[in-house]
Amino acid sequence: MNATITSSAIVGVEPQAVRVEAHVGGGKPGFVIVGLPDAAVREAKERVRAAFASTANEFPGKRVVVNLSPADLPKFGASYDLPIALAVLAADGKLPHGATEVVALGELALDGEVRPARGGLGAALVARAVGRPCLLPVESAAETAGREDLGVRAVRSLAHAMEVSTGNEPGEEVRALVAHAASIPDLAEVRGQTHAREALEVAAAGGHHLLFRGPPGSGKTMLARTLPGILPPLEDRDAQEVALVWAAAGRARPDPLVPPFRSPHYSASLAAFIGGGSGVPVPGEVVLAHRGVLFLDELGEFPPHLLDALRTPIEDGSVVVARKGATVEFPCRTQVVAATNPCPCGYEGDRIVGCTCTASMKAKYKRRFSGPFLDRFDLQVDVPRLRISELSGRRGEASAVVRARVVAARRRQFDERGRLNRELGRSDLDELEWTVDAAAVLDAAASGDRLTARGWDRIRRVARTVADLEGSGPVGGSHVRTALSMRVTL
Repeated sequence: MNATITSSAIVGVEPQAVRVEAHVGGGKPGFVIVGLPDAAVREAKERVRAAFASTANEFPGKRVVVNLSPADLPKFGASYDLPIALAVLAADGKLPHGATEVVALGELALDGEVRPARGGLGAALVARAVGRPCLLPVESAAETAGREDLGVRAVRSLAHAMEVSTGNEPGEEVRALVAHAASIPDLAEVRGQTHAREALEVAAAGGHHLLFRGPPGSGKTMLARTLPGILPPLEDRDAQEVALVWAAAGRARPDPLVPPFRSPHYSASLAAFIGGGSGVPVPGEVVLAHRGVLFLDELGEFPPHLLDALRTPIEDGSVVVARKGATVEFPCRTQVVAATNPCPCGYEGDRIVGCTCTASMKAKYKRRFSGPFLDRFDLQVDVPRLRISELSGRRGEASAVVRARVVAARRRQFDERGRLNRELGRSDLDELEWTVDAAAVLDAAASGDRLTARGWDRIRRVARTVADLEGSGPVGGSHVRTALSMRVTL
């Protein structure tokens, strides 16, 4: 007999239906899985055999063939255990025909328990597309909490899944994951650094890329780590995009509405940084920061080839990873924040510690940052060493207060222009309203040939964001001056 149950796979960041076809028939007893399975999928044979005992059903003493279709799509992981077991049960006559009208995903323990597997949200989206209920492990079902439209049924064991698939039980209640306390420092903990705090707020409001430069211990890293706390929570659509990106990397997010924050080490490989791997490519750190923040600490230690590989993704909002037999495009609407010392010793321009670097050392250090890469940063701000009196001063504004202004500014951008200011094209910028003073300041800045064409556009974008934070209609001269003050030269 034959039986088919639907499962799913994440291809890039798109969920795709996978048909799990089982045939139980004559011939020498055996169990074969075909359809480009990896080692984990092939080992499902032993897990499924053992799990059968928990259902009081003997594994068929016949030849069992399971095909995972489409056959040319590589299959990875233990998530196909549950659909394979249900398909074999149905093909052996242990389940009625209607029980196969489900989408299922989950790993099986030897005692029949259903363990979590990556891609729960993707499986639920496939189930909605084909109009069927979705059987998921309890932990994986938590990814879909609050989404009654997805028709998810949480199951705890293979025997329980059999009862749910036949309609004898409704399944466990789908509950959200208990969110871990977010380790995001509050902006109120940052003392002094008024200019850097203002730049951080402007970056959050317009989605601008931001570079901090200053000596060790000046607070660059702490400032960057407060950014997710002043960003608006992710909307449902964006949170779903991020969840699928993380599912493609085999990860789950316990705080689905908090913008992701990724801080890769400078020793990361190109595949870990951008994306890649053997077989079907998986997202790298740049993609995992989609709709959130990618923080590059100690920027001067990153190899130039990594930094230059970042130029196109942050400009285009996507990453294309090509491997033999597979080309995948990942979304990459990522806000980049970087922190660097001004020179190898870190103390160039410091008011207390003198710089010990030679001219050649400084020149070699600055050659690590290509001009096109630095030009991608809308905001480039000095973060000087604080005085003790500033460290012991009163706390600044809390993240919640700043976030309210950021939310209002972003709402104004979407209401008036339909996108973040970071995404405005040159024609959009030309149509903005500028005061006479603003136009004069812009002309003066451009007349000295200090700005590239891209840099000129970035100044205009930042000026528009400053105006949005103030609730101003036209962009004024003070807004342009503020934008110019946040673009130092490394």
